[in-house]
Amino acid sequence: MPRRRRAERRKILPDPKYGSVEVARFVSRIMMQGKKTLAQRTVYEAFQKLEEETHRPAVEVFEQAVRNVSPALEVKPRRVGGATYQVPVEVRGERRTALANRWLINAARARQGAPMASRLFQELLDASRGQGTAVKRREDLQKMAEANRAFVHYRW
Repeated sequence: MPRRRRAERRKILPDPKYGSVEVARFVSRIMMQGKKTLAQRTVYEAFQKLEEETHRPAVEVFEQAVRNVSPALEVKPRRVGGATYQVPVEVRGERRTALANRWLINAARARQGAPMASRLFQELLDASRGQGTAVKRREDLQKMAEANRAFVHYRW
């Protein structure tokens, strides 16, 4: 049964240290089993290392990393007459940052042999320089969208 009306978006409060809603959203994404303090400690530790390494504000480096990982296009499967086509579509702003955050966190978690704060620091640093697993993920998605440009007329 469909909803009576669209679900209201919740207002996210900015994080206490940097006053940034994006950082607060990132902390919430890292959090596991409701342990927000642990997630905050991990992110703030990674940010501190970023500041020491780059000599720039950590939030600035973080935003650069998110920009470098954010995809402009993605592919969505569309069934037309028994065949399924991968149709390229533009990514909305909120989904763009959500995907970027998810990819950064998954790439950091996939790294081995270091505490999470160090892995996150390394992935954010790589992403801000346009390297790393998360950036490669975005490039692969863009390539796939580019390869399927012929099906763009199936967009809905």
